[in-house]
Amino acid sequence: MTAYKDLSKEELLELKSELEARFEEVKEKGLKLDMSRGKPAADQLNLSMDMMKVLAGDANLICEDGVDCRNYGNLDGIDEAKQLLADMMEVPKDNVIIFGNSSLNVMYDTVSRAMTHGIMGNTPWCKLDKVKFLCPVPGYDRHFAITEFFGIEMVNIPMTPTGPDMDLVEKLVSEDESVKGIWCVPKYSNPQGITYSDDTVYRFANLKPAAKDFRIFWDNAYCVHHLYEDKQDYLLEILMECKKAGNPDMVYKFSSTSKISFPGSGIAALAASEANLKDVRNMMKVQTIGHDKVNQLRHVRFFKNIHGIVEHMKKHADILRPKFEAVLDVLERELGGLEIGSWIAPHGGYFISFDAMEGCAKAIVAKAKEAGLVMTGAGATFPYGKDPHDSNIRIAPSYPTPEELSVAAEIFVLSVKLVSIDKLLGNL
Repeated sequence: MTAYKDLSKEELLELKSELEARFEEVKEKGLKLDMSRGKPAADQLNLSMDMMKVLAGDANLICEDGVDCRNYGNLDGIDEAKQLLADMMEVPKDNVIIFGNSSLNVMYDTVSRAMTHGIMGNTPWCKLDKVKFLCPVPGYDRHFAITEFFGIEMVNIPMTPTGPDMDLVEKLVSEDESVKGIWCVPKYSNPQGITYSDDTVYRFANLKPAAKDFRIFWDNAYCVHHLYEDKQDYLLEILMECKKAGNPDMVYKFSSTSKISFPGSGIAALAASEANLKDVRNMMKVQTIGHDKVNQLRHVRFFKNIHGIVEHMKKHADILRPKFEAVLDVLERELGGLEIGSWIAPHGGYFISFDAMEGCAKAIVAKAKEAGLVMTGAGATFPYGKDPHDSNIRIAPSYPTPEELSVAAEIFVLSVKLVSIDKLLGNL
């Protein structure tokens, strides 16, 4: 295929005319397609429906340690649930607290506690002149929404194929006491699908922060979300690495079953050092007497152990893999060699990250919407919704049916081509 930049003005105009005719044909179909968020599809949710049967009316709701799950208590969560999530997060059970249905909620609360009461006796962030968070970009929009909500200044950290730019992270963390945290999605990152290298994790664990209350917010949302059995990324376990480096308190590790069981009714967990957990419990006990133990027990009885989760996730992969491959096939077939976009084929997670020509992302998303395809807003993968290059677009293949997905991918590549041609014509 000839790169678009090598075409003459006449060739570009002729191509644009052909593409516009195809685009109008698609528009006339009046489609309503949604590729905006990484929501599991109905057939993925159906995989967990038997969970609704494990606690029938006559089921025994007493835990292994004798606690009645129907009653008050167990601030930390039931032991069986702690063990299940600890095994999934690759940490000791004693380093885990089980929360409600959302790890995002846990992250919000963790930032909120730091703002109002401080971390382990340090000055509450709300009393400081300035608080900063480092934000690997492109990244997760809901992370950025939390820190923006609390008025925390966000600093972009470019992502590399091995994780965040650690030279920049080390410099900022060690030199600036107002840097209090960093957001991380370390495995199958949102949106690029990058897994941090061993060296990156090692460098995180060996950071020398200027701030005593600096914390790594390690959102390991996709720890078991592989697409392939024979191509699975490996991530070094951060809690143990921090402990070995003499920084046991430097990390909060988050995870949940949101894209394993039911996104609205899963269980979430925080793993951290004993000192961190003691600090968290001290404030949690005012907020709640304990989270939903019946739901915790339901998850344990359904999955039984980590092996049950692994086997369950293979079924998810069987549903997701063809969808990812369908989108990637269209991208390669229609855009390969044209030099108007690049993308990463991930081994897991929920997204495909697409980088258009500079200054084109917003126009591409708007163009796709004209034909009935809703995508994540351009800029969403950057703090404050501002992509300095206006190039990154997050593609979420999970929710549409395979049939819808093939049409959505075709609309997307048509939009990319048309907007890119306009950009090149404007440069002539």
